[in-house]
Amino acid sequence: MQDFQSLGLSRELLLAVEQEGYTTPTPVQAQSIPPLLNGRDVLGVAQTGTGKTAAFALPVLQVMNRSKPQGKRHIRTLVLSPTRELAAQIDERFSAYSGHLDIRHKVIFGGVKQNPQVRALEKGIDVLVATPGRLLDLIGQGYIDLSRVEFFVLDEADQMLDMGFIRDIKKVLKLLPKQRQNLLFSATMPKSIADLASSFLHNAVKVDVSPEEITVDRIAQKIMFVRKADKRRLIVKIIKQERVSKGIVFTRTKHGANRLVKQLAQSGINAAAIHGNKSQGARTKALANFKCGETKILVATDIASRGIDVNDITHVFNYDLPNEPESYVHRIGRTARAGKSGIAYGFCDDTESGYLVGIQQLIGFEIDVDESHEFHFVGAIPKPDQKPGKIKTGKSSNKPRNSNRKKSGNSNPRRQGKTPSSNRRSGDSNPKRSSRRRRNRNRSRSNQDR
Repeated sequence: MQDFQSLGLSRELLLAVEQEGYTTPTPVQAQSIPPLLNGRDVLGVAQTGTGKTAAFALPVLQVMNRSKPQGKRHIRTLVLSPTRELAAQIDERFSAYSGHLDIRHKVIFGGVKQNPQVRALEKGIDVLVATPGRLLDLIGQGYIDLSRVEFFVLDEADQMLDMGFIRDIKKVLKLLPKQRQNLLFSATMPKSIADLASSFLHNAVKVDVSPEEITVDRIAQKIMFVRKADKRRLIVKIIKQERVSKGIVFTRTKHGANRLVKQLAQSGINAAAIHGNKSQGARTKALANFKCGETKILVATDIASRGIDVNDITHVFNYDLPNEPESYVHRIGRTARAGKSGIAYGFCDDTESGYLVGIQQLIGFEIDVDESHEFHFVGAIPKPDQKPGKIKTGKSSNKPRNSNRKKSGNSNPRRQGKTPSSNRRSGDSNPKRSSRRRRNRNRSRSNQDR
């Protein structure tokens, strides 16, 4: 069995890895660390939870520690991340791995005051982890110089493009020196990412850890067919019955996340929301309370699906199924981390069967259907090869038609007979005006006959 020492890591980094409790390198670490130590560019296909932060942080730290420039420190490594939470967690990992090295690091992102970030930059740092917006802002103000960067890491590249950061990425690339080592990690590899990678990676080693290898082993996945109006009662029931101590619930919208937090509170469940409309202080506090166990349930949008690295999450709830199948993989990957098991529930209402089809096509198998709850409705369960569409339920949730209503005319007897049908069709209740219209129509027909 391969160990970290066989990857060529230094004594200081091996000690840091041991203190973090790592025993065996993950596939992405085993395949990425050796070529990075040898100076190669790396193109990695891997999601969060596979150990990819250590896969690039450990070799970068080791190479940087080999030679230390004299004088004031300058930015030698730039890590670009799409979200504040992910950037903060990457910085935390650099802090843990560099504990026995003389390496300074800093994370910068928007939503907070820039003065503490500027002071740290002025003192000099070796590793900068940043989100694109704040990075370009401080570059424009003259606080950041990227001319001596030796390592450029683009993390979660597909999410970067989804969030509209492609122009910012291209601006950053123009400011970097030509001679540097490049690393790109992405959970998926569509053509847009492949084109981006080819624009700045040189003779890169490709490391491919497909999502299916990660999600299915230790996560029990269940789909529950439930009407949209019954979702709240169902999730309250599960949380209480299974005594969920640390669970994350994913909603499709920010408003839906806020509303669900209030509804859970009404049922006596302590929950907090985290999404893009929350201030950075509120997001940081919610995540900290969730990590320490003060908050049992975190309700999040997909901004957090790749930005939450919290151990001991036992349950993931897809309260709303995601419209992008890959997001499902990232969401449920929040549980079953560090060798532990977990459970992922998906609530599918009668408008979401198309999303379920896409998810099952991606993961390659049918998710088990749980029919044990009282809110379950009988439906046509979509197969992985089924075309997207609505589920035809056995119990219709539509309002029943009034069988006593007549097919023509008004069902209100008090109004029947008052207005001629021609007036009702035209929407005109003036009998004189209606008579003139009839005479005009008759003249027109007569002229046509001539």
